[in-house]
Amino acid sequence: MWLLDRMLRRIIRRGILTVIDARGTTRTYGKAEPGWREITIRFTDRSAPGYIARHPRLGVAEAFMDGRVVIDQGDIFGLIDLVRANAPWEKGGSGIEAKGGTGLKQKLSARLDGYNWKRRSKRNVAHHYDLDDRLYDLFLDADRQYSCAYFTDTANSLEQAQLDKKAHIAAKLDLKPGQKVLDIGCGWGGMALYLNRVADVDVLGVTLSEEQLKVARRRAQEAGVADRVRFELIDYRDVQGPFDRIVSVGMFEHVGPPQYDVFFAKCRSLLAEDGVMLLHTIGRMGKPGSTDAFTQKYIFPGGYIPALSEVIAASERAKMIASDVETLRLHYYYTLEEWYRRTVAVKEQIVALYDERFYRLWTFYLAGAAAAFKSGGLCNHQIQYIRRRDALPLTRDYMAEAEAGYRAR
Repeated sequence: MWLLDRMLRRIIRRGILTVIDARGTTRTYGKAEPGWREITIRFTDRSAPGYIARHPRLGVAEAFMDGRVVIDQGDIFGLIDLVRANAPWEKGGSGIEAKGGTGLKQKLSARLDGYNWKRRSKRNVAHHYDLDDRLYDLFLDADRQYSCAYFTDTANSLEQAQLDKKAHIAAKLDLKPGQKVLDIGCGWGGMALYLNRVADVDVLGVTLSEEQLKVARRRAQEAGVADRVRFELIDYRDVQGPFDRIVSVGMFEHVGPPQYDVFFAKCRSLLAEDGVMLLHTIGRMGKPGSTDAFTQKYIFPGGYIPALSEVIAASERAKMIASDVETLRLHYYYTLEEWYRRTVAVKEQIVALYDERFYRLWTFYLAGAAAAFKSGGLCNHQIQYIRRRDALPLTRDYMAEAEAGYRAR
């Protein structure tokens, strides 16, 4: 316990964290302050504190998942939020980190994991997106938008924020009736169906998830637009163009740095000379980093959150012009906060689908991600690309006009 005790005394300065070890000894860290959380955790075995101290990110997750650490006051959302808030990214903090060789080993492992060849990409996608179809219905909005929503007002519902996200993205595509649009990483089809409905365009959505493909195709049939909104199980590297517009939301995180040049070269070849592309991705504020061990092992194998510098450098090499860049700073925090709330509300149903351990894994994932967007180094980037500098109007006014029109519908 001494190693974890030293770590917590260094990190927890504001708010209260009370720790009860397996012998019943109580230790308190930090100090009470208005607006700061008070959390109590209890260890059920003696080895857990040492394991967490040696493997901070993965250790906390696995100890929580296995019931070796129990939260007596508060919840996992509050625990992770308290730790992250004490070490905000803006002030040079990064929460609990591994030291020495362990951290270097993890960075190397994460980099090797990012070599997403075609077969590995499909396997990695299936790991997360081919979970029981009913799980996503329990915490997502009805359109199954599994990416950052856009909150024009923090009081808005998740459903409204996801609808506004689609309008925000559609406006940046400068769509015209009859155009051909490619949706790379189309999920359950919501974006493709939305673009067809509001802008009268034809859309091809591509995915590597067999479960998502089934749902997307069924939705297109039910909407009576299967002839104009098609979905295929195909790697983006095998798609044939050209397309007037390309949109990709929440897929670039699965590409991996070794494939960035391939991704942008392919997108350029698929995009019409006067075409427009909109890339929506989670981003890393600051310099490049590595995927944490918990995410790599349990959530998104092969996943990597890029720094803006990595994205822009790769697209520059493909001669793609970044015509507009927007950073969404807190939108994903509010999205994840709502996903977590909905997940907790349907605990019994998730446990029935899987078990208690999976439920704890899922809440840890959502809570950790939310804290990373609130106090850590994550954000979202929306990058608009063109091949030809005169492909869009001179000013951004067209975006606001189009967005208002889509919302009015």
